[in-house]
Amino acid sequence: MKELIIETFGIKAWKYVSYFVDANSPETLVVSTTNVFNIVNNPGNHNAVINLSRVNNIRYINKFFESVNTKLENGNIFICCLETIQARKKRRQVNHIPFIGTIRLFFEFIFLRVAPKIWGLKKVYFLITRGRNRLLSKAELMGRLVSCGFEIISSKSCDGLTYVVAVKVKEPYYNAEPSYGPIFKMKRIGKNGKLIGIYKFRTMHPYAEYLQDYVLKLNGYALSGKPKNDFRLTPWGRFMRRYWLDELPQILNIIKGDLKIVGVRPISERYFQDIPKELQELRIKFKPGCIPPYVSLNRNTDVESVLKAEKEYLIEKTLHPYITDIKYFFMAIFNIVFRRKRSA
Repeated sequence: MKELIIETFGIKAWKYVSYFVDANSPETLVVSTTNVFNIVNNPGNHNAVINLSRVNNIRYINKFFESVNTKLENGNIFICCLETIQARKKRRQVNHIPFIGTIRLFFEFIFLRVAPKIWGLKKVYFLITRGRNRLLSKAELMGRLVSCGFEIISSKSCDGLTYVVAVKVKEPYYNAEPSYGPIFKMKRIGKNGKLIGIYKFRTMHPYAEYLQDYVLKLNGYALSGKPKNDFRLTPWGRFMRRYWLDELPQILNIIKGDLKIVGVRPISERYFQDIPKELQELRIKFKPGCIPPYVSLNRNTDVESVLKAEKEYLIEKTLHPYITDIKYFFMAIFNIVFRRKRSA
């Protein structure tokens, strides 16, 4: 098995894989397959599974990962690999030709990345490609693994492929309706602590929502209060966030009554747990809003400044429930237009 892996993927890949599992052990299942049948019908018990076939060529990725999950006990290792979008750009020489490379990358991205995630085009895509050679990001692969009951413990790029090591920690979520499209819904804390669905334009890779704990464990929080060095963000997502363009669909939440125009931003359960208890109690007394207090007060975007601005707003809102939002709204407009206040 050692010779096979070295010959196919190189010595770096072998050293990396062998650090986590013994590929020569009879209890380690080593396969090179994209077919769920070869996993489900493989006899015997295994404490590790290594798949040498690129995830890019697996048609039903989640079903494949779920099948691997059923073959393992909690604490067992699964190792897989993929060619990331960035790695494919480097590999194909035509992509380095000015103008021609840009056009080719654009159409390849639309057909191999966007089409598989759009109803209607999805069927055409799979009819032509049978799910092979699709464009995938490392964030999407990791998110899919977590959604299928695994925890990411390591990843490394070796000679054009990215290897991801995961450990089974629970049963899969079996999410029948994963978030793929340009608009998606996030679970956030609303008034009275109720969970609400907040609409946004997608700024992260698909399945990124499953990776929040992993990213926080890896890098912690940035000064802005958001995860630091967040690789889940797409390049265009950073631009959209800076100018609040990703939040335009929240007009639907205002219409539904989950949000109001001015108020503390709706935050995740994970982040809610990390803020002071006093602020938690103040927050859930009111509906969250689209325009946050730190914009109205022209404060910095670090965590301390944002929380301080929220506390000031919530106290003033408690004392003057009607006039406060009007006041903060016009203060925010002034800061955005004349002081060029932008999102973190």
